[in-house]
Amino acid sequence: MIPRYSLPEMAVLFTDEARMGLWLEVELLAVEAWANLGVVPAEAAAACRSRAPKVTAELVAAVDERERVTDHDVAAFVDVVQDAIGQPEGSWVHYGLTSSDVVDTALCATLTRAADLLVEAADGLVAVLKARATEHIGTVMAGRTHGMQAEPTTFGAKLALWCLQVDRDRQRLQRARQQVAVGKLSGAVGTYANIDPAVEAHVCGALGLTPVPATQVVARDRHAELLWACASAGATVETIATEIRHLARTEVGEAEEPFGRGQKGSSAMPHKRNPILSERLCGLARLLRGYLGAGLEDVALWHERDISHSSVERVALPDALLLTYYMLRRCTGLVDGLVVHADRMRANLLEASFGLVFSQPVLLGLVAGGLSRDAAYRIVQRDARVAWEERRPLRQVLQEDPEVTVAPEALDEAFDVSRSVRHVHRFLDALQAVP
Repeated sequence: MIPRYSLPEMAVLFTDEARMGLWLEVELLAVEAWANLGVVPAEAAAACRSRAPKVTAELVAAVDERERVTDHDVAAFVDVVQDAIGQPEGSWVHYGLTSSDVVDTALCATLTRAADLLVEAADGLVAVLKARATEHIGTVMAGRTHGMQAEPTTFGAKLALWCLQVDRDRQRLQRARQQVAVGKLSGAVGTYANIDPAVEAHVCGALGLTPVPATQVVARDRHAELLWACASAGATVETIATEIRHLARTEVGEAEEPFGRGQKGSSAMPHKRNPILSERLCGLARLLRGYLGAGLEDVALWHERDISHSSVERVALPDALLLTYYMLRRCTGLVDGLVVHADRMRANLLEASFGLVFSQPVLLGLVAGGLSRDAAYRIVQRDARVAWEERRPLRQVLQEDPEVTVAPEALDEAFDVSRSVRHVHRFLDALQAVP
């Protein structure tokens, strides 16, 4: 992922140094496990640990140079590590292992740590949404369907629903984390033919992973599940960002992104305050979904393994995790700093619609007064059109219509916005279960 969308705490997990550092730890833990079993001399295992090279940029470069000869990255890594440790002790490195034992176990350890960061980021977004939902539970605004004003709602209700959705994403991330927190050191086709299962148990236990049955590779449905959780979280962020973009439009003007001192919205037009972060997040969600497709394609491999998944994962997994983390963190800042124009929300609801948003309670009042539903519907539909075309309040048009027999006090109730939002506390009640 390009640096623009890479936050350092996640990016550091996917450096070459971090990757090979985990490879080395898997190798050393395996040697120590063999020593526990009496296969490797204890002094040889201690020498491997004490003389193991530091994983630096120089070691990475040495492995890259060696790979030009081996055309195999793990084989090149093992050669360089064995040379650094020296013989005969270095010969115990990679004893009984196949490349996937090292690579897959190290990768799962990395993905587990990355998933922890994602859950933490989701925690932050949930907390901000919960706080702002509470703040704006009584901020009335127009609910919209098909982009058109429908009936009154509150901005807090909207925020609460987003909070509940992010919480579901958090749960998906937690479940996906459990699925990738696994490892395998069971040899070439997963049968433990040349390795004791105790070695696998020791290495996985030290890394906080659970040993699982496998072929030569850990099953890739686990990785695909993590990518699905990432794509789902991205879709939720896109939902929030899309709504903010709509509310920020000049004609709506109900919310706007935070605008920093010295910020410029346009290189040409000084008045512009464009919703650039929301737009960016929507674009990144598209990219994120593409990685899910790639991850699903990686599930089906030939027989006990092939490497068609490998090249895909080198790009898709780091990029997807970096993007998801970036999006969750940036969305948290967006919601936290969002400027809410409550007066404009109320004006758009009560004035710009000429009261059309109260058509349903008027309809119900006419039905309660004895009219058939269709007859009542046609009357309100007709009067609503008159109100819109003549730019007059719907209530005034209704009062002038001799077919409308609803009592004035019933109209008062129908056009009372507090009636429409009298149950919004239920949204806050639902948030009480969200940790």
